[in-house]
Amino acid sequence: MKKVLIAVGIVFGLFLTGRAVAELFVLHWGDPASYRNDWGGPSLIGVLAVHCLPGLILPAALICRLRRRASRSGRAGAGPSGSGSGRVLA
Repeated sequence: MKKVLIAVGIVFGLFLTGRAVAELFVLHWGDPASYRNDWGGPSLIGVLAVHCLPGLILPAALICRLRRRASRSGRAGAGPSGSGSGRVLA
């Protein structure tokens, strides 16, 4: 079940990221009538926030999580006894 949820999350994240990139090319920057009725409209900044911000937050969160996981795996054997438990055996 966990693998299915991870797969669904990856597909959803790729969709949001792809939509964020595509929105920058599909949007008619000089024509406010083209994005007036979109979510976040009628302002351009609102439309970009609604359509692009989730696609930017997800990769940033993924990078932070991977960095945190990498730093934890580097500290696994750093205990005083070298066993990784952090306890000194007498």
